[in-house]
Amino acid sequence: MSMMKIPLLLCFFLLVGVIGFTGCVEEISREDAIPDDAIKVTPETDRFPPVLHLDGWEDPIPMEGPVNTRGGEDACFITPDGNTFFFFFTPDVSVPANEQLSDGVTGIWWCTKQGSSWTEPERVQLGQSVALDGAPFYQDTILWFASFRVGNYRDDGDICTAHYVNGQWTEIKNTGSQLNDVYNIGEMHLSNDGNTIYFHGENPSGDTDLYTTTWNQTHWDEPVTLGAPVNTELDDSRPFVTTDGTELWFTRPSMLGYTGPAVYRSLKKPDGSWSEPVEIASNFAAEPTLDAAGNLYFVHHFFDAEMNMIEADIYVCYAS
Repeated sequence: MSMMKIPLLLCFFLLVGVIGFTGCVEEISREDAIPDDAIKVTPETDRFPPVLHLDGWEDPIPMEGPVNTRGGEDACFITPDGNTFFFFFTPDVSVPANEQLSDGVTGIWWCTKQGSSWTEPERVQLGQSVALDGAPFYQDTILWFASFRVGNYRDDGDICTAHYVNGQWTEIKNTGSQLNDVYNIGEMHLSNDGNTIYFHGENPSGDTDLYTTTWNQTHWDEPVTLGAPVNTELDDSRPFVTTDGTELWFTRPSMLGYTGPAVYRSLKKPDGSWSEPVEIASNFAAEPTLDAAGNLYFVHHFFDAEMNMIEADIYVCYAS
């Protein structure tokens, strides 16, 4: 149904010839891995600052604390309580994915909130073999993530899981042939009851649409498209669903004339269908995630005058 397309920043599963490459790599700090000449873009120097279109939130600002750097922060996820934050990091967005694989720093990172401040992010250690991991989703001590590693079913990345037990990431395993080989799911979000996966996948015309698959006690059912008005002739991808199941957030190119991708929201109707999506944030705004308080976090990419990507940060619109 789809090729993996994760995260938006890198398309890092287009690697070739890496399967079979295993072993440990030396880890370094995020700051040490960032090139000395890397530029930190600010809201004042941003050529395409994110724009908010709906009341109910404050204007977008860079996420406070130590998450954002001069490198690329992407593919974010916040837990409903607002106290744990996951994201993908790579020190230089211009470096090819095959070089990121063994740089000792590219991958999934996380931090927690202590009082009103975020702790210094730490890398999520997902085994000893060299792998490229991203697109994190966390629920009930289980991390779902996309990975390019030995043993995958496909050459464009598989969905894997890991358990967080006693301060360690354990039981790292592939989710199996059905999700990865047969259904070929892309970035995903699990419903609060754990029985429905929302994901993006490739439709028959080669574009990306949103689908669901439901657990029936023995296996995941055949995926069902969300259909119109959620899915369009454009790429609809990277879903997020609120814990009460009434709001679907996702990424689609702007339909209001802004540059790059935008964040959309669709509300569930009484009959179970989804409303016409509304464009919430534009100008290279993508991959939304919300906490239970309604604070909206998303990825924002920075570009120069020649439309070369400079870096990426996590932005937030606080609920007002």
